Amino acid sequence: MSELYGGVETGGTWCVCALGRGPDQIVAEERFRTTEPAPTLSRIAAFFDSNPGASAIGIGAFGPVDLHPDSPTWGYVTTTPKPGWEHVPVASVIRDRLGVPVVFETDVNAAAIGEHTWGAGRGLGSLCYLTVGTGIGGGLMRDGRPWHGLVHPEIGHMRIPHDRDRDPFDGSCPVHGDCWEGLASGRAIAERWRIDPERLGDAHPAWELEADYLALGIQNVVMVASPERVIVGGGVMERAPLLEMLRPRVRGFIAGYLETPRLDREIDAYLVAPALGDRAGVLGAIAMARSAASTGVSWE
Repeated sequence: MSELYGGVETGGTWCVCALGRGPDQIVAEERFRTTEPAPTLSRIAAFFDSNPGASAIGIGAFGPVDLHPDSPTWGYVTTTPKPGWEHVPVASVIRDRLGVPVVFETDVNAAAIGEHTWGAGRGLGSLCYLTVGTGIGGGLMRDGRPWHGLVHPEIGHMRIPHDRDRDPFDGSCPVHGDCWEGLASGRAIAERWRIDPERLGDAHPAWELEADYLALGIQNVVMVASPERVIVGGGVMERAPLLEMLRPRVRGFIAGYLETPRLDREIDAYLVAPALGDRAGVLGAIAMARSAASTGVSWE
């Protein structure tokens, strides 16, 4: 029988655990709210106690996180604005509780790995996975591997143009105010319009503004990182017309400066939804664990 691998995605709102080998070979899966650290980590461990057999476990965590394997705080969530989660040791708690090897990444890098392995990024050397939900995050892959640097890219906190005459909202980010996440995340939509985004009709002016902000941020990603494809997921993107609204805006902001069909007439194939849907993160975590267990090669 083939080995089994564990995957965990600890998002800011939801946590997903799975045991299996890939998208079509999931033995067990559970989704629950991300609450305080102790009960959340205990529930993750309990899932694998109830569903044993993982040769290794991959974890994709909301951040910022410490990804440096030689750091004394490797596997920690570090300076997150999520209350109660600052400087919490995630990876080591799960590793020590379960006694299996653990591979650790950001949640968006895990999703990028999932899409690269089984989804919309298969066969590509580079891609960007964006998630637009409660916050905004981005995972970059280059030469088939996540892009790390001094720490890890925090795409959601870059600056984009903010026309205060059109949009006087100060922004929802508790650290940076009107960064990209502070202007275009689900939290920003809810605070600006004082209503749950799910209750906004398709004709509401919120979506024109949202599409403009998202397209401005994607333009920045394209200009700086030049990924071969941009995959956009997350709860906000579940609005049916939003992806279609983004494509002509991105093309317009690029304004023909980069001469490639993918940013012009082939934009529909360049800016796409995740093929794995909301399972990209946990499946990417399984791919991380599989790689570490079978080849000894980590994604770090």
